[in-house]
Amino acid sequence: MESDFGKRRPHNHDTKIFVTPSDVIEYLFCPRFLYYMHVLKIEQHEHKRTLVNKGRDIHALKMVTNKDYLRKKIGCLDKEIDVYLSSEKLKLVGRIDEVLFFDDDFAAPLDYKYAFWEGNIYKTHKIQQTLYALLIEENFQKKVQKAYLVYVRSKNHLEEIVISQSMKREALKIIEDIFDILNVNYFPAATKYKNKCLDCTYRNLC
Repeated sequence: MESDFGKRRPHNHDTKIFVTPSDVIEYLFCPRFLYYMHVLKIEQHEHKRTLVNKGRDIHALKMVTNKDYLRKKIGCLDKEIDVYLSSEKLKLVGRIDEVLFFDDDFAAPLDYKYAFWEGNIYKTHKIQQTLYALLIEENFQKKVQKAYLVYVRSKNHLEEIVISQSMKREALKIIEDIFDILNVNYFPAATKYKNKCLDCTYRNLC
């Protein structure tokens, strides 16, 4: 039987399937995570680690006591907290720590990370915030050109991310690629960074 490896099939999305930012983070680490976990239904430790990290971020949100100062620092006029948003068009769902509202019909996501600021913003965090931007634009009919991260373990260090049109296009392309895996059982190539394979649950299957 001919292998499906490297072959894509036409898009025909299952209307019941939605992608989450956690799916995207796992895909960016290695596309095969989603194949083994969601298509073959093989549990992996990294997923549990993701849940632990999310729990830490929720804890971080509770730890920050000067949230109003942070919002005023960036000119926020209003906000909504712990916002669950979905998009039927994009087949995307996500929960955002805060949605901030500004003058001139602009809005932005703000996320708390239980982490130290290390001098650069990870690509996974940039894509995650871009997905949140897309959700905000559709649900609130606001323009989103920026996002904010608060690194709680570095004394609430605040970083700004510029959300460009190219980032939005990249995020949408990733969603399409994920649907290839989840919906049409496309078997993706493994990550090109082989050091990621060393402690991977699925290294003996790849």
